[in-house]
Formats: sequence, structure tokens, C-alpha cells
Amino acid sequence: MTTVAAYAASAAKAPLERTTIERRPVGENDVLIEIKFAGICHSDIHQAREGWGEAIFPMVPGHEIAGIVTEVGSGVSKFAVGDRVGVGCMVDSCRECENCKAGLEQYCAEGNTGTYNAVDRNGEVTYGGYSTHIVVDEAFTVGIPEGLALDEAAPLLCAGITTYSPLKHWNAGPGKKVAILGMGGLGHMGVKIAHALGAEVTVLSQSLRKQEDGLKLGADHYYATSDPKTFEELRGSFDLILSTVAVPLDLDAFLALLKTDGAFVNVGAPEEPVSLNLFSVIGGRKTLAGSGIGGIQETQEMLDFCAEHGFGAEIELISASEINEAYERVLASDVRYRFVIDAATI
Repeated sequence: MTTVAAYAASAAKAPLERTTIERRPVGENDVLIEIKFAGICHSDIHQAREGWGEAIFPMVPGHEIAGIVTEVGSGVSKFAVGDRVGVGCMVDSCRECENCKAGLEQYCAEGNTGTYNAVDRNGEVTYGGYSTHIVVDEAFTVGIPEGLALDEAAPLLCAGITTYSPLKHWNAGPGKKVAILGMGGLGHMGVKIAHALGAEVTVLSQSLRKQEDGLKLGADHYYATSDPKTFEELRGSFDLILSTVAVPLDLDAFLALLKTDGAFVNVGAPEEPVSLNLFSVIGGRKTLAGSGIGGIQETQEMLDFCAEHGFGAEIELISASEINEAYERVLASDVRYRFVIDAATI
């Protein structure tokens, strides 16, 4: 065991404070990663405050991890000491079920092992990226291409893959009209990726205050959802709407914006249930769907795609002592567009 510094919440809604945690010894197939940067995801806040249900404390959040390999196990073949690597939302799966064998480890039939707030297959609690080091199986580690700065790459391990996976699955590309609902940590990556895939991109945001940013990042159009005229003007417009917001929506109103056979895909996960009138999907053979992260192979594909197109996340770099303030600012939508912790300050 190795003792490392970390920031943890001792209980639900407790402030995160500096502490130490134990990391397991480096096993045959493990890599030891010196964490350089860790993104702050809204889901960190949901879990640290038990918004999604009972959680495990103390909790070290963080599943947008970028760092450098400092030690490898004897059986490791993918990585070497000095490699730039990333770790996302999961660190293991059963590896035997139909989904795992198809490269869909995120949908493991037994449930994947979360990077934090989970119990691994050895019965140990997992601790995430708000720490100086982490030990991860090489099979759940991805390489960060040289073209990406590590701090801008960190949020790609959740925000990037969470938008890339559904955009690819629902065939966003040339000739497709795609709307990104919400212009935050996930939404701004959705805009960049959908644009790079060749789709015609519209941002649907509560207000127009981020319009200039949205157009700069690749959106072709930008509308305020607080304006009722938006829903009249855009009725029947989109092949795909990707919802990145974590609050309950008037689903019937948004489903009306889809073309026949269009899909409304949720990647934002509100803490409260939502409801809809089923005629909203029956009327145009529309799909109401959800999507999680991607598998390991697809996550690597996403990183390579972002490097090829020359972009990472838009970030605000903070010190670890600013984590609690950053949480409040995320809740107030006061970040453009992802907080990233400099792990050297932990």
C-alpha cells in the first residue's frame, strides 16, 4: 500500500478537505499514474451530496484524470513509464458478458466499477482523481495523444466521451441537424465534437449570454429556450437533440422540435423523475433515449479524434483549495466551461 494525498468529503454535503488515502500496490497488470490534472464534473457534486442516492464516505471524487505513468506491473504491455495517460469514469468491469466483449464495458451486465464511490471486485472502496496518484489496470487506462495538453485533455475523459459516444451512435455528421441542449461542461464539448463530425449544430440554451462562445466553438445557430418563439420557429427541425442538462425538462416541448424519426438523447441526469405524454413520441416515430460514457476503445478513439481536430476542453485551472468554491460555481453555472484541479496543489 502507498499513502497519497487527496481531497475527500467525509459525509454527504460535507466540504471537501485535504486528507490521505491508501492506494493498492502495483499489480501485474496495473499502472501507477502520477495525476497531473483532474476535472470537476457535475456528477462529482451529485455523488458527494448524495443527489443520486446513498453513497460511500469518505469519498474522493474525480473521474476526469490525466497524468503520467510512473510505474508499470510486470505484465503491462500497453504503457511504459513516462507515457501520458487518462482514466475516466470506470476502472473495471466483469470483462466476460456480452457487452464487455463487444467493447461496451460501460454497460457491463454486472455493472462496471466506478472510479470512485464504488466497491471493486476485491471488495475495496475506489477513490478518484482528486489525489496525487492512482493505480489502475492497464485495460482501463487510455493514452493521451501528444497533440493534447494534459489539462485540456482531462475533461475529455467524461465530458468528451459522454458527448462523443451518442453523437457517433446516432450518426451525427454531414447532412444532419443536431441540437445541443445546454452550454456547460458537457454541452460545450458536444458543440465542438458535433461540428468536427460535420453536422449542422444548434445550441439550445436558457439564455443568449453564451452565444458568442457557442458560435466560436462551432455552433451554426444559437437559440434561447426561455423565449417561447424558439419552440415555434424550430418545430420539426432536428434529427438529433443531445440534452446535457441535469434538471427536469418539459420533454413534450423538446420532442416537438424533432423531425420524424428524430431522437432526443439524455446524457444529463436530473436527480428528480421526469414525465411526458407518450403521444409526443408516437406522433413522429420519435425516440427518447439515454446514453452513458463510452467503452475503453471508443474513449481512445475520441481522444485521437480530438487531437486530430486540434481541440480539448475549455478550462479554468484551479488549485485544490478552491474545490468547494468551484462546486458552488458549477451549481450557479459560473464556469466556462470546466474546472480542472492542478494536482500539484493537493
